[in-house]
Amino acid sequence: MHRGIVVIIMGSKADLPFAQKIANALETFNVPFHLRIASAHKSVQHLLDILRSYERQREQPLVYITVAGRSNALSGLVDANTTAPVIACPPYSDHFADTDIFSSLRMPSGVASMVVLEPANAALAAAKILALNDDRLTKQVQAFQEKATTQILKDDRELNGHGGKR
Repeated sequence: MHRGIVVIIMGSKADLPFAQKIANALETFNVPFHLRIASAHKSVQHLLDILRSYERQREQPLVYITVAGRSNALSGLVDANTTAPVIACPPYSDHFADTDIFSSLRMPSGVASMVVLEPANAALAAAKILALNDDRLTKQVQAFQEKATTQILKDDRELNGHGGKR
């Protein structure tokens, strides 16, 4: 069993399909996670209560992944109230394209949430952080990376089997 947990906090239930992609990727590493909903704009006290509950259980490493679009106050508020790493993974918006991302990138001084745009990559980043204290998880991350390398080499061999020319 891994020592550590990832808490995925969504700004609203509408973010659930996107957050589920993160959860699915965490499952490939057998990393335990909790899905929570709390808005930095609409339910600040609820968000702070959630953070306090996890801070009290800090016997194991903890990483937060925040999922909020539009004005992403969620990531900053979480980061400002924990010493655990916070990864902002804002969902892509068809209405505003990539302009929503700026609210995740531009944080005030003293607030250091990281931004990872792809759900599977946010899960990988969290797994790497937790792997700092977990040799078994380190081996799983290494195996994941080796599999990706093997696929690239296989694809290159297949392409070169055709003479590399099309």
